[in-house]
Amino acid sequence: MLDHDVKYLKFKTFLNTYCPHCNNSFNIKEKGKELLFFKAKFKGKEIDLKMSPYLDVFEMEVSVPIKEGEKLSDLICPHCKSSLITDERRCEDCDSEVAKLIITAYSKLLPFFICLQYGCDWHGLTKADERTIRLKIPRQDMPEQDQKLRVHNFIEVPYGLTTELALLEAGRCLQCKDPKCVDGCPVNIDIPEFIRLICEEKYDESAKKIKERNILPAVCGRVCPQEDQCEELCILGIKDKPVAIGNLERFVADFERKMELVKIPIIKTKLNKRIAVIGSGPGGITIAADLTLLGYSVTIFEALHQSGGVLVYGIPEFRLPKSIVNFEINYLKRLGCKIELNHVIGNIYTINELLENFNAVYIGVGAGLPMFMNIPGENLCNVFSANEYLTRINLMKAYKFPEYDTPLPKGNKVVVVGGGNVAMDCARNALRTGAEEVTIVYRRSRIEMPARNEEIHHAEEEGIKFKLLTNPVKYLGNDQNWVKGVECIRMKLGEPDDSGRRRPVEIKDSNFQIDCDIAIVAIGNGPNPIIFETTPDLKRNKWGYIEVDPETMETSKEFVYAGGDIVTGSATVIQAMGSGRIAANSIHKKLSKAK
Repeated sequence: MLDHDVKYLKFKTFLNTYCPHCNNSFNIKEKGKELLFFKAKFKGKEIDLKMSPYLDVFEMEVSVPIKEGEKLSDLICPHCKSSLITDERRCEDCDSEVAKLIITAYSKLLPFFICLQYGCDWHGLTKADERTIRLKIPRQDMPEQDQKLRVHNFIEVPYGLTTELALLEAGRCLQCKDPKCVDGCPVNIDIPEFIRLICEEKYDESAKKIKERNILPAVCGRVCPQEDQCEELCILGIKDKPVAIGNLERFVADFERKMELVKIPIIKTKLNKRIAVIGSGPGGITIAADLTLLGYSVTIFEALHQSGGVLVYGIPEFRLPKSIVNFEINYLKRLGCKIELNHVIGNIYTINELLENFNAVYIGVGAGLPMFMNIPGENLCNVFSANEYLTRINLMKAYKFPEYDTPLPKGNKVVVVGGGNVAMDCARNALRTGAEEVTIVYRRSRIEMPARNEEIHHAEEEGIKFKLLTNPVKYLGNDQNWVKGVECIRMKLGEPDDSGRRRPVEIKDSNFQIDCDIAIVAIGNGPNPIIFETTPDLKRNKWGYIEVDPETMETSKEFVYAGGDIVTGSATVIQAMGSGRIAANSIHKKLSKAK
């Protein structure tokens, strides 16, 4: 067996050990520790032999000292006195004779072998049995805050895997020769290798293996939809739940950060070329880091007063703590990247003006223009876009008013329109800021909801109501123009639309009303027009997003690149990072050839 299998079996699956002849256990407890007790023959004498329960160290409590490299001539069951030496196989490390035992692993009895040479820690199962053990291990769930407590605070809900749980979960990985999970990762992390390093308890090395492809593992481990990407292609998932790749990614990233093992690399090559990056979200962070490490002078222009983009203004503290984002931003600064805050490009500088001072420009501004349904009453007080609502609470810290001077949108009954992750974030924020009742209104069924299953599950646990197959048609206001309710109509599902989901169709005369004093519209975002107003020659597609060459991420303007939501529309953190990496490679290749 491989080393990582040995460590894994040492850790958990070795539960009890039996004689293959009489079925009696070798396990005993002595002075608070568990041991295996055998009779052994050594240099013609019979001795009592104690071994650690991990089968890798002989205890030295024997009448005749055993030296490194010496071999037992026999290993004997103390119960039935039968020899445990078997002719079935030899030691895979030193070709010595081995003793055969039976172990229990997840309620299954399996043959197990011990080399008789002292100092040789080989022991093993057949490959088929190794696979059986892995398939028997249930997926390890992360411990979480109690749902009744967490709705009153903004502390992160999942606590993360313990070392014990991480080792168990990592042990489920089949170490496929053709790992499909890697194909599902937008930045092609070597997933089997980083998991193998966890099995070897090399957590720091595991984190650094991930960082070869992903600069933000602590972020991606928390917010990326692994169930639709890497985990969806996990072979183990065909018959059981897939390996929790995202949870393991989070585990090693947190370990590296908390143990202060993050190292700033020395950049030996300094190039006399400057790159402008517009936006400090995940794509901007990725391209800035990649190009800085290659020796370029990189400046990020951020429109808001704090770096991080959607990671700080959009994703709530209880899903992604701001301290983690700040840590990554500080890492970027320590690399040598310059960040200019409160710089709205298209206003302070145009793209053409940037090109006068920089060799290349990357646009990673996201899709920050709120979408509305254009129904009556959307201009009533306390009808918010998800962008405004989340930015007030997350970036502007309205939940800490009056410590921070952003007033908190207060409401006892809150309606959130939409079924994605942003809708779940709004609804769960509303609970934590004092709402007594929160209702999500979504025009399709639960199956079609685009939000992650984990987010829907957490929302349900926290008591959020779901009005499915329901669509707003009008917001209702009082005499002072404050929203007091939402008029909705019931829907049914028709034929699939372009998204592959069944199209919702109104049921005539099924209107009804939901009372509310806050309504939040979370139905998606579009491209902000500010950049395009001063750069009309930047080619866009029919949805208004920037058109790029997917192989290079270059736009219709030479030396101008773009990626993330401003190209794809609302997508994931890791997809934005993937486009940032493609652009970084393309810029380096092009500027290396430029005279």
